[in-house]
Amino acid sequence: MKSHKYLKWFGVASTIGMLLILLGGALVTKTDSGMGCGRHWPGCNGQLIPDEITTEVLIEFSHRLVTGAVGIFIVVLAVWSWKALGHMRETKFLAITAVFFLILQALIGAAQVLWGQGDFILALHFGISLISFASVFLLTLLVFEADRKFDATNIKMHKKLKAHTIGVTIYSYIVVYTGALVRHTQSELVCLDWPFCDNSAIGLPRHFNEWVQMGHRFAAALIFIWILYIMIHVVKNYKNQKIIYYSWISAFALVAAQVMSGATVIFTQLNLFVTLLHSLFISLLFGVLTYLILLVFRSNQK
Repeated sequence: MKSHKYLKWFGVASTIGMLLILLGGALVTKTDSGMGCGRHWPGCNGQLIPDEITTEVLIEFSHRLVTGAVGIFIVVLAVWSWKALGHMRETKFLAITAVFFLILQALIGAAQVLWGQGDFILALHFGISLISFASVFLLTLLVFEADRKFDATNIKMHKKLKAHTIGVTIYSYIVVYTGALVRHTQSELVCLDWPFCDNSAIGLPRHFNEWVQMGHRFAAALIFIWILYIMIHVVKNYKNQKIIYYSWISAFALVAAQVMSGATVIFTQLNLFVTLLHSLFISLLFGVLTYLILLVFRSNQK
């Protein structure tokens, strides 16, 4: 069987690049650098390359450069995978999805710079980038599969697990959206206690920003419990299917890290490193869940 050594490592590089785009976007928002280049795109403050470099300009312009460079990588990966792995039924769909959502997130980012957008629209930006990341991540896994680094072809998944997998993956996107809404409405520190907004006087949120913050915490708690339940079910019933077994253990480890990092964000008063870890964990979790969705559609058992 033909080896895909170079395509495999190109996919790894593209996946890491997409993570850098996701974390770069989070960094831009966390540091309020979105207007670092003013209302100019693709240039910066009226210049192709800015000659006055402030912290905001450096963060925003670097994010644009990384997005452009990684975008080229993803287009190459999509075309290369299409030619090399076109016989695998998921390849073409993932290649198209990766490129389409990469372009879409770039256009939304450009629209925000040029005209400005509401918080509810901006919250979609991270989620759209996440779909492109997941597509690149899955394309890379397909290359590893093609090189027989692991076997994920003979999958048997019962109807119950299929339903939970699809449901929790769709729900995870809602969790991502609520988290992005917290960021874009600047609701991160409206509740300085955890897990409740005010541990000494537990009650309903009192205004919009508290509803946003507590809504996200409730959504995060529910996905933690849901994935814990699924993992226990899988550990009991799928020990002989290692790819499913270890994927759900990984999913639980990531959602647990996500919850802990979310609490630490509050305790550390928005420590930048912790907030970026928070974005990283949800990105990796979404990648694992979308891979499990792929396995659902491969499963030959009802």
